[in-house]
Amino acid sequence: MGKRPRLSFGQIWNMSFGFMGIQFGFALQNGNASRILLTFGADVHNLSWFWLVAPITGMIVQPIIGYMSDKTWNRLGRRRPYFLVGAILTSIALILMPNAPHLASFIAPMFIGGGLLMILDASINISMEPFRALVADKLPEAQHTLGFSVQTLLIGIGAVVGSWLPYMLGNWFGVSKEAAGSGLVADNVTYSFYFGAFVLISTILWTIFTTSEYPPDELVKTADVEEKPKKFFIPAIMLKLLLVQFFSWFALFSMWVYTTPAVALKFYGTTDPNSVSFQEAGDWVGILFGVYNGVSAIIALSLPVIAKRLSKKLTHALALSIGGVSLLSFLVFTDPQFLLIPMIGIGIAWGSILAMPYAMLANSIPPKRMGVYMGLFNMSITIPQIVSGVFSGLILKYFFADNPILCLVMAGVSMFLGAISALFIKEKSV
Repeated sequence: MGKRPRLSFGQIWNMSFGFMGIQFGFALQNGNASRILLTFGADVHNLSWFWLVAPITGMIVQPIIGYMSDKTWNRLGRRRPYFLVGAILTSIALILMPNAPHLASFIAPMFIGGGLLMILDASINISMEPFRALVADKLPEAQHTLGFSVQTLLIGIGAVVGSWLPYMLGNWFGVSKEAAGSGLVADNVTYSFYFGAFVLISTILWTIFTTSEYPPDELVKTADVEEKPKKFFIPAIMLKLLLVQFFSWFALFSMWVYTTPAVALKFYGTTDPNSVSFQEAGDWVGILFGVYNGVSAIIALSLPVIAKRLSKKLTHALALSIGGVSLLSFLVFTDPQFLLIPMIGIGIAWGSILAMPYAMLANSIPPKRMGVYMGLFNMSITIPQIVSGVFSGLILKYFFADNPILCLVMAGVSMFLGAISALFIKEKSV
């Protein structure tokens, strides 16, 4: 069995560059979907139900795309055809999402918005899943942590700009922050989605044109893991990672859904999604989300160094603990400006969540089935989001007295449980 050659930093950068565009679009969705759906008439208690479409479509789409990409080989390669198709569909969904009211002749805009959210997330997943598999396809095991850390760096860059764009357009470039009428999306948000569509497809094309792939036979010959073609098995480390992932992504989903209404209520004194104060809260949440993504980009390239000294599982447990403290601290602050502080800790946790689990898993997976295993592992992301989506609205109503800031506290506790779970992982020695 041969050994897969090490790649230069530039080659690793190019093959993950499209992930920056994907995350640009994903950040626009995460930072603005709650605001858009509330503007369209969704009730805050039902908000998590609309967000359910994202993990449900991801749970269905990613294993299928992973399986299909494992079996694919054509002029574009193995993973790159799915990058392209996903990018085209995602760009269309980004353009249509803020225009849902203009498409509503017989159906309420919030249901069209929910449907477009589903299409948007399904399309993002078509592109996103093969990017994870591509790192494991192309890099030797010794470079897996670096490869996924570069992805985290690019994810952070894309997410910062995507999260901040509505604020920048509204405050720096004079684009209107108010909607033309009740139930419509403000211009600064609408134009941000248009620009996101352009960035996403441009960066995906960059990766497609600058990155080659190994043919199937060569992929197996240079693998670090011996192929077992006739027997499907679940690596032990994947099973232990499931619990860590559950608590981590339960926390993230709660944060994405409830930060905007929580900040609007506690710091801006409003629950009216059509008010100027609520829109200002939404813009500020975009800035906050950009900060945590920016921090994840900054610490991304330090993760391989830290993991080498502490081990991957200890690095991940420490990062999740910092994220838990940061989410709990939302209770303490009284000025929204100071929320920049916990975003630093959340960024550290986010950077680790995007890299460490995949780095721990990648060298335990048969190379010919990398796509389907990565797709199945995605269920460790989608299932906790579904659980949160089903129950968090009920918890908000019946246990938290309609105070969404307590949903962020619940997220912090969940992050701590993820950190504890990480300590029980037994890493494969290299």
